[in-house]
Amino acid sequence: MDTHLVANFPVPENLETAQRLQTELAQKLILAGDTEHITHIAALDASIKQGEDLVAAAVLWDMERQEAVEVGIARIPGDEVFPYVPGFLSFREAPVYLAALAELSPRWQLLLVDGQGIAHPRSLGIAAHLGVYLDMPAIGVAKSWLYGKARGELDDKKGAAVSLFGEVCGQKQQVGWRFRSRTHVKPVYVSPGHRLDCVGALAFVRQVLGKTKLPEPLRKAHYWAGRARKEQLKGCFTLVE
Repeated sequence: MDTHLVANFPVPENLETAQRLQTELAQKLILAGDTEHITHIAALDASIKQGEDLVAAAVLWDMERQEAVEVGIARIPGDEVFPYVPGFLSFREAPVYLAALAELSPRWQLLLVDGQGIAHPRSLGIAAHLGVYLDMPAIGVAKSWLYGKARGELDDKKGAAVSLFGEVCGQKQQVGWRFRSRTHVKPVYVSPGHRLDCVGALAFVRQVLGKTKLPEPLRKAHYWAGRARKEQLKGCFTLVE
């Protein structure tokens, strides 16, 4: 990835400017596409503790082998990151995600992000923000609900899903799914970020489920983000030759 994409990511001075940027970028969303030829994805997660650096892990996941083959780690000093405000997470975490992606071999063709896609009050959660900014397919998988009304009750069995409806740029439509990734476990919230529709986003997530609540690539990214924060890691690490 071109490093200028990291340097040129716009970080607003206030929430008013941030909201305007979200609204403008949401107009560029493309909610159609497929994953037929995807061979590698980048899964993104971040970790921070008060007073420490914000650390991100980008895990390169091989779809054929169904395993992580590389991880890129980046960090930003805690006093330099955008403050945490619900609905504006992308301005806080996207810069460090972009830096982590820049550490990876440029083989990734889709982003799987710990956060929201278009299931967001202004249709631009962090997965959608990164997808539009990089103009590539992206999917958000969030551990908690932010936006969208569920159509029906969710069955307690693994694989159950109910649709979430809201608005995208003023148009009422489906914005994602409440999805039970494991039986008797709290659901996750899946939504397309860019260049995919809701059906395609959920179908892809189903392909990468593991033995835990999170899709396996995101579980690996979560592990590496936490480890990198504790061990002060940075750079690119080959996991499988």
